[in-house]
Amino acid sequence: MTTEYSGTGDPARSLALLWRTRDRPSRRGGDLSVERIVRAAIEVADAEGLAALSMRRVAERLGVGTMSLYTHVPGKGELLDVMLDTVYGETARPRDVPGGWRGRLEQIARENWALYLRHPWLLQVATTRPPLGPNLTAKYEYELAAVDGVGLTDLEMDSVVTLVNGYVHGAVRGAVEAAQATQRTGMTEQQWWHAHAPYLEKVMDPRRFPLAARVGAAAGQEYQAAADPARAFEFGLARILDGVEVLVSSR
Repeated sequence: MTTEYSGTGDPARSLALLWRTRDRPSRRGGDLSVERIVRAAIEVADAEGLAALSMRRVAERLGVGTMSLYTHVPGKGELLDVMLDTVYGETARPRDVPGGWRGRLEQIARENWALYLRHPWLLQVATTRPPLGPNLTAKYEYELAAVDGVGLTDLEMDSVVTLVNGYVHGAVRGAVEAAQATQRTGMTEQQWWHAHAPYLEKVMDPRRFPLAARVGAAAGQEYQAAADPARAFEFGLARILDGVEVLVSSR
């Protein structure tokens, strides 16, 4: 469930912070900087979830007073934007990717998948008003280049990138939830399945649910779990790219 929205800070202050056009030294001494504050905030969100993020919690992690943060960061809205832009800078952007445009889009999708797994709190941020920082801009530039020169219009290029990123955003949720369930319950998906499957076989009536019984049994046997998010991701990505190939071929 979305708990935060990007782009809620003051536009002038957010952009100044994102592009580092101003980073004043702390009046209270010490070696605080935007980078240290943002890194601490990301660590809090990674370890404790976005709900735990606050200016006070970040200050505690840094061992400083809360008010000292405001010398560098105006507020939580601006901080969240810089956190997003910072982690967007983590995606690898190799120049030479085999497989043409399709291989490049596959690489982009897998990099975004890995980014969400490293920072699950990203799923809790609505980014329809994205942080317009340098890392997001560089990421967008790189992703557009994957389909540049293949015959698509500018708007189609944007739509393809949006389609792939949107697909990853939805597909990765199952993998994140599975990882969180394992962490919080101490039971893997496979262990959960093996505990429940024998009882399911006893209550599942194949005459009442013929398709669910047959297909569910085949899937459970293959996955040794109720689902396989990584496998579903690969299957869906291939189908998405098949559709893009139809569009490219039509040109």
